[in-house]
Amino acid sequence: MRLMKLSQQLGERKIIEIIQKHLDLMPKMPIPFGDDISAYDLGKGNLAVLKTDMLVDKTDVPPKMSLWQAARKTVVMNISDFAAKGIKPLTILVSLGLPRKLNTKDNIEEIAKGLNAGAREYNAYIIGGDTSESSDLVISLSLFGIAKKGKVMLRSGAHHGDIVAVTSFFGKTSAGLKILLNDLKASRKIRRVLTDSVLMPKARLKEGLALSQTKAVTAAIDSSDGLAWSLHEIAKASKVGFLINRLPTAKEVERFAKDNKLSPLELTLYGGEEYELVLTVNPKLWNKAQKAVEEVGGKLLNIGKVTAEKQVLLEINGEKHIIEARGWEHFKNEAKNRKVL
Repeated sequence: MRLMKLSQQLGERKIIEIIQKHLDLMPKMPIPFGDDISAYDLGKGNLAVLKTDMLVDKTDVPPKMSLWQAARKTVVMNISDFAAKGIKPLTILVSLGLPRKLNTKDNIEEIAKGLNAGAREYNAYIIGGDTSESSDLVISLSLFGIAKKGKVMLRSGAHHGDIVAVTSFFGKTSAGLKILLNDLKASRKIRRVLTDSVLMPKARLKEGLALSQTKAVTAAIDSSDGLAWSLHEIAKASKVGFLINRLPTAKEVERFAKDNKLSPLELTLYGGEEYELVLTVNPKLWNKAQKAVEEVGGKLLNIGKVTAEKQVLLEINGEKHIIEARGWEHFKNEAKNRKVL
């Protein structure tokens, strides 16, 4: 109980910071500690790229999400970080913590099918893993891939004057979760779009791989912790600021917010689990980057620019407002754990 209370006070990011201080960091790490992925230098210009992330039923599985969807979502969560770095995942290890109430043949088959569907959707394979009994459903994945040294899109390369871009509009998962948790009103069509964004998320792997070949991207991150937090993470790593002058709010979110007297700005900036890519792009190579994404069926939206001032700002009708550094974080109160604003 004491440990639980301490964790709730500290928050996930503070816990990681404390742990990191007590680790002997590997010399000459090719990717800085704390980026979306980790890597080991294999020599001859090649990097072994690694990623681990877990799904826990209590905090990551909303109402009406099936076991198949939860298992697939775990794959998407991990793939999204590879997408943000422009790296193709190859193999996956699965660790499954299973409570006794779920230990039936039908449930195990549903989880296995969801994991395999997610892996094959992104041309990766599950090659092994581990199982154990647990008090809550836990699905933890470890991904492996190969990348060329110097080709990985890090968080730390943004420069003054770069274009800030995203791979789609935001706010749908925030709104979708409100519908699933609180049954807020929405038309049948909008309800389907918003809840599908929660139950069947997609990683922007094709877009990330295409962008990595253009040499146009100077910094990148996935938006699983929310648009605002992602912007602050790049700003901190690159020692720059941002001026956002085109807020990428989905049209369905604008309608939903109006019908339910909610703030579309809050839904857009401070949600999470959208798995879009947040990027900075060399303005001289913008057309090349945009074309590369469109050729794989995606889109690239210009939402602002990188500034020398170390602030993250939103411009509305000529007035500048500070975008707060907040987003999704484990060990906070229950409402935040369910990503409801």
